[in-house]
Amino acid sequence: MFEGVYTAIVTPFTPDGAVDDQTFCALLEAQIDGGVDGVVPVGTTGESPTLTFEEHHEVIERAIDVCKGRVQVIAGTGGNSTEEALELTRHAKDRGADGTLQVTPYYNKPSQQGLIRHFSAIADIGLPVVLYNIPGRTGIPIELDTISELAGHPNIVAVKEAAGSVDQVSLLVRTCDLTILSGDDMLTLPMMVVGAKGVISVASNIIPADVSKMVHAALGGDWETARNFHGRMHKLFCDLFLETNPVPVKTSLAMMGKVEEIFRLPLCEMTAANRAALETSLRDYGVLR
Repeated sequence: MFEGVYTAIVTPFTPDGAVDDQTFCALLEAQIDGGVDGVVPVGTTGESPTLTFEEHHEVIERAIDVCKGRVQVIAGTGGNSTEEALELTRHAKDRGADGTLQVTPYYNKPSQQGLIRHFSAIADIGLPVVLYNIPGRTGIPIELDTISELAGHPNIVAVKEAAGSVDQVSLLVRTCDLTILSGDDMLTLPMMVVGAKGVISVASNIIPADVSKMVHAALGGDWETARNFHGRMHKLFCDLFLETNPVPVKTSLAMMGKVEEIFRLPLCEMTAANRAALETSLRDYGVLR
């Protein structure tokens, strides 16, 4: 159901700190023009922890309205409270989202049995679920046996794997009938070599066409072309994580004149040294003149 490039799209803000609807629409159109297969609004890259419930709903609705079936919308509707995740997911389903990205509940550190009950309750709503395994942010992994059990639910269809392990992807391919999407741009190609089907990408916010060309080359078996794109993009992939995501990618878009360089606390601007290094990388790549 989900393969290719899905952009974990940023949420732009106006100078007074409100969600910038007009700019968000322009960003979505640029993604569609760049050839991505879908967008993921209000994930980590969309600064979901600092959006209100109302803003969360509005951003997802806008993404669905703008995309109009031209590309898929996987709505970021996870949370560390099952009831909140259910409410957000029901709204996304009612508005016409194609799927939901469900991050592991964070901070409260549920058991694996708690995860099974959490994700199963959300999947019962009927919207296709992409599990999001990112223990570096949430504090706990979704263990392999847990994913295997959850794969038996008809509405759990994919995993965004962001634990930084290609071996984990190999194990998932061997044991689970789920689509696997990379959650790390720099590991997309290695993960696709062993069976992943694409990426939920940060870098495609700024270079959607090139990320799409790499992934679709790999999907088509043209590994030489895919390797060439990976080699060209690798330094930029790395420099987009000089500081906590989404600060570098949003800073990049601001340098490109596409968004205001505004974050919501506790996120803030990059250090001068890291900003300079990122700017050099962007200039070397050719997205800045």
